[in-house]
Amino acid sequence: MDRVYRRQRHFYDFTRRYYLLGRDRLIENLSPPPGATVLEVGCGTGRNLVHAARLHGHAEFFGIDISREMLASARRAAKRAGFDDAIHLAPGDATHFHPYAVFGLSRFDRIFMSYTLSMIPDWQAALAQAVCNLAPGGSLHIVDFGQQERLPRWCRALLQAWLARFHVSPRRRLDIALRALAEKLGADLEFRRLYRGYAWYAVLRLPSA
Repeated sequence: MDRVYRRQRHFYDFTRRYYLLGRDRLIENLSPPPGATVLEVGCGTGRNLVHAARLHGHAEFFGIDISREMLASARRAAKRAGFDDAIHLAPGDATHFHPYAVFGLSRFDRIFMSYTLSMIPDWQAALAQAVCNLAPGGSLHIVDFGQQERLPRWCRALLQAWLARFHVSPRRRLDIALRALAEKLGADLEFRRLYRGYAWYAVLRLPSA
């Protein structure tokens, strides 16, 4: 991933803002309580964490990414925005991340994943790990490419071919996997299809202890 993002990270945010739809809705809906801990899995350039810190200044933010190149950009973004004390970053693999070893925390109150699962080969393991790292009463927030269910066929074909060039694979079984997790955990699940299925948005809320 470092090879992929070594150059892309310098213009990543400028290009992605036009098609990574639903990110700001997810961040606004995090609604962390005062003193809450919030983790972004696959934090990339830090754009989302900086936006979240501006909206929810009463929380503490953490980010992991498998690419050290992206983390370098994220650290600079946090420092430029004045959040280098509020945003904590570390390298980490979404499929087997243990927060205590890195951040000294056992659980997070909020975890979010923005256009991340479609780039993780073992995305189901990443989901399971995220749920394991949630505190009782916490919530997992996800936005990612959907299946473009209500878009014209030609549009779907073009978009999917374009995404494949960047090793992006929309997870067609994401809703099924989340419903299975919610049933197993006794959790509440909100699942929406945004922009005619262009993006899928989900919130899984764990019951309180």
